[in-house]
Amino acid sequence: MSPEELSELGRRSGLDAVGFAPASPFEDTRRHLEERKAAGLHGGMHFTYGNPARSTDPARSLPGARSLVVGARGYRRSAEEAPPGPWGQVARYSWADEYAVLRRALGAVADRLIAHGWAARALVDDNALVDREAAYRAGLGWYGKNTLLLLPGRGSWFILGSVVTDAPLPPAPAPVADGCGSCTRCLSGCPTGALVAPGVLDARRCLAWLLEAPGWFPRQYRRALGNRIYGCDECQEVCPPNRREDRHHPAPPAGDDAEPWVDLVELLAMADDELMHRFGRWYVPRRQPRYLRRNALVALGNCGDPADTRVVNALRGALADPDPLLRGHAVWAASALGRTDLVDAVAAAESDPEVVEEIAASRVGVAPVIVGLRAGGRA
Repeated sequence: MSPEELSELGRRSGLDAVGFAPASPFEDTRRHLEERKAAGLHGGMHFTYGNPARSTDPARSLPGARSLVVGARGYRRSAEEAPPGPWGQVARYSWADEYAVLRRALGAVADRLIAHGWAARALVDDNALVDREAAYRAGLGWYGKNTLLLLPGRGSWFILGSVVTDAPLPPAPAPVADGCGSCTRCLSGCPTGALVAPGVLDARRCLAWLLEAPGWFPRQYRRALGNRIYGCDECQEVCPPNRREDRHHPAPPAGDDAEPWVDLVELLAMADDELMHRFGRWYVPRRQPRYLRRNALVALGNCGDPADTRVVNALRGALADPDPLLRGHAVWAASALGRTDLVDAVAAAESDPEVVEEIAASRVGVAPVIVGLRAGGRA
């Protein structure tokens, strides 16, 4: 079948852009990943850095691979501001399950190739392939200084995926020229300075990654988190190509199933199974709901009303939680809201060393944003 037919099928199935590229190894990408991992910039992130030799060689996913069919699905949507009360902010790509649409669309392309006698495998939100490099090779866009792929005239609000196949498809087009020029707004706009150089991200500072990382949320970045509970869009919000697209073509409204905001008190009151049913499409470290509550507590400490009975009761519940991770973050949240009385009420009975350390830090004021960092961007 022809490339034109595959492109048309992909678009009919929900893709906004389709491109083709050879399935040769991504040698430069592998080198960059290995160098940045050696420098510690991965911050424990496994998805991108777990196995660079595999994720930069399409043939590891499909022996005999010759071509890639790369698809982009836009998720630029608009939503009303949060209602009054303590609400957590969700990154746009997670308002709804956009990956489900992308997966179905690329699955349809793979099925069509298979029906014509070729081997094919769709890779969507999968660490088996570096999707941005595949899309760059397929001529869909250029690498922005925020590390994301920008489509000419359309910006970066896209998720990406590929079909690996042994079918012979068109050669790679000429690369899309850089469209960032001298602009560095994403670097200066990052709330924690995680973009340490054009195109270089230090995951140890990235709020989006820290919200997905296991363990304690780093104290020095809690103020910068604002009311975010999943993802961070700041480097895209300040990006001029994205802002131009918004001016010229206002984003369509989010669907009825979209969830741009989450009631933090309600989230903290949910049972484990309810949390995972509602938010299980998100990446939750080790599939443990405690991390959703951890994130909500930090956000609550940044946006809650210390006089709100709902907020106070939520903090009291978290300060009495059997999980020391939650008690420790509740200590920070209560102190950040000036409710040290809630902390004082439980301090004498606390024995966990990490929670005791949080209590001590709260009493000497070791919870502010790092000097020089903006405290929360748009949040």
